[in-house]
Amino acid sequence: MAKKKKGSDFNLLCLLLFLTSLIQTDASFGVGGGVGVGIGGGVVGGGGVWIGGGGVNGGDRNTVPATVAYNALQAWKAAITEDPSGVLKTWVGSDVCSYKGVFCSGQSITAIDLNHANLRGTLVKDLAYLSDLNILHLNSNRFYGQVPESFKDLDSLQELDLSNNRLSGPFPLVTIYIPNLVYLDLRFNSFSGFLPEALFDKRLDAIFLNNNQFEGEIPRNLGNSPASVINLANNKFSGEIPTSFGLTGSRVREVLLLNNQLTGCIPESVGMFSEIEVFDVSYNSLMGHVPDTISCLSEIEILNLAHNRFSGEVPDLVCSLRSLINLTVSFNFFSGISSECSRVSFGFDFSGNCIPGRNSQRPGNDCSGYSGGALSCYRSAPLTCGGISVGLKEKFSRFTSSSPPP
Repeated sequence: MAKKKKGSDFNLLCLLLFLTSLIQTDASFGVGGGVGVGIGGGVVGGGGVWIGGGGVNGGDRNTVPATVAYNALQAWKAAITEDPSGVLKTWVGSDVCSYKGVFCSGQSITAIDLNHANLRGTLVKDLAYLSDLNILHLNSNRFYGQVPESFKDLDSLQELDLSNNRLSGPFPLVTIYIPNLVYLDLRFNSFSGFLPEALFDKRLDAIFLNNNQFEGEIPRNLGNSPASVINLANNKFSGEIPTSFGLTGSRVREVLLLNNQLTGCIPESVGMFSEIEVFDVSYNSLMGHVPDTISCLSEIEILNLAHNRFSGEVPDLVCSLRSLINLTVSFNFFSGISSECSRVSFGFDFSGNCIPGRNSQRPGNDCSGYSGGALSCYRSAPLTCGGISVGLKEKFSRFTSSSPPP
């Protein structure tokens, strides 16, 4: 800074230069960026920074949004009744970026990570005022109640992890309306009821709903989802795996449907998951024959069909899959295995079936009295992996055109 000199002209010139520099600084940092340097000195918590951006003029825009963020976090803090680790002891003062578990980019709150904090309380609608929030990770706490409807206003939110809490009620529809959400983790809560079809039309990359109390049929548009991971395990889903499953050419890598109440066949369309690595439908009541199209899963590493009511022979091509590390078909009613399957042992479990000459099989009476549920999952003409897409899409088109409207 230049030394102070006498004379009114010089003082006026200094004032003009100072005001000009403020205007230039404001223009270069404030337009669309959500971070501004103000007259308060630019010190975090000192009133010289605002969160959000746009729409507030003059000195107020440096203080009002910061106050909104502060008020939102303090409202949430007031709704938390137990904090055994003392995480929230740091949540004092206007410097919200110094709060434990709160992360900022510039002076905007972009992430909150309170995983494993063991907090007890509720989620408050005021959190929706954190318009720059990209990540909200709250797994392994004791939050209860429901997800506030106001969360639909979290326009920047991409990751929402509410797993391992005590949240309840129906599926939180508000999550579908969070515009940029790509990661949704609601597992290990007490959500119940049916899943909305809109869930699988949303552009999510990961869907974790396992270990809740969801019930009813899995929506027919399950195959529409672009997610790479779909985990619906350990719920109360019933009915059949949707016939559309796989028909959209999904790039899903993991599908876990274990420990539900599913019935019927594995749809042939599962063979269209060319990149799938894990497929687990164990502990259901699926029956019939395993579709030959499973042999098209060239990247599959873990295939678990255990504890169902499958019958027939384990297809030869399944045991020949190049990437397969673990195949579990135990506790079904398979009556034979191919020569290829007979040669493998490590990582492959065939116990609890009706396969002659194999150890640890079912008693003969169990096998002789089982007819396979009188359910046929055969195609009249087997599909090759190269022709699976055309054949199944034609078949599904005929099915949907003859089905009654929902």
